[in-house]
Amino acid sequence: MTNLRHDWTPEEVSALYKLPFIELVFQAQVAHRKYFSADKMQFASLLNIKTGTCPEDCKYCPQSGFYNTGLKKENLMCIEDVISEAKAAKARGAQRFCMGAAWRNPPKKDLPKVVEMIKAVKALGLETCVTLGMLDEPQTQTLKEAGLDFYNHNLDTSPEYYKEIISTRTYQDRLDTLENVRNAGIKVCCGGILGLGETREDRIGLLINLANLPEHPQSVPINKLIPIPGTPLAHNAPIDNFEFVRTIAVAKIMMPSSFIRLSAGRHDMSYELQTLCFLAGVNSIFLGDKLLTAENASLDRDQELMATLGISSI
Repeated sequence: MTNLRHDWTPEEVSALYKLPFIELVFQAQVAHRKYFSADKMQFASLLNIKTGTCPEDCKYCPQSGFYNTGLKKENLMCIEDVISEAKAAKARGAQRFCMGAAWRNPPKKDLPKVVEMIKAVKALGLETCVTLGMLDEPQTQTLKEAGLDFYNHNLDTSPEYYKEIISTRTYQDRLDTLENVRNAGIKVCCGGILGLGETREDRIGLLINLANLPEHPQSVPINKLIPIPGTPLAHNAPIDNFEFVRTIAVAKIMMPSSFIRLSAGRHDMSYELQTLCFLAGVNSIFLGDKLLTAENASLDRDQELMATLGISSI
């Protein structure tokens, strides 16, 4: 195995982007095979355990309290319903169960309930992941003691473009949460969103900030913007498909030992586009018809695609 790098420069990453497409995807597949089997996929499931009225102003998010997207507010789910959803996810083939709450940070009264959810899901034999907003050190330690495996906290985009998308928390806030998670010994799930209106330089900046963390995130979700009516980005033009795949391939070359997860936006992707993403290094997807509040690819379609490609569960 080659040593993982944490010193990538913009010039180096730009040069990767400029490689001929076939060569870039080939290099990504070679990097991928040093750490993973090419015919294996990690399957995860994502449940929204608390919906709407988030106090953050992320311009892409239907759950932000700043925008009128017609989303119905829902309180924190009861643990019995979460367990039922986790059992169903496991029956579908999920190995990791992720729980998301629309919070700036976990309220003191609700964190103990999330702890019980984590323990209950782990008891089913599933890996656990939560995304609850920003965390301080005591909160992170509480989640570690509950047995949490992964914490998701995306950087979204480059530091330079970030302020165009979010004003209610800073890039450093996100980096501080990631540091708290690493220090507590919880694995990091951290990626970004493509199609926010960013430039290639911003995509390069995002990947550099991910790869140059003290440890590469063990999971790197790559999201394709779903333009939601009522949000400021509702009318964004979609990112070019080849640029999307290029970004995945560059991410895999820079972080070869990380799971690259094809996340939001997969509902509208053709089998052919998804296959190109797999060739470029994607080896994790979410199963289930819902991804937080958005549509996801159906289980039937996913099973058909995996069978066609000869891909099985890790």
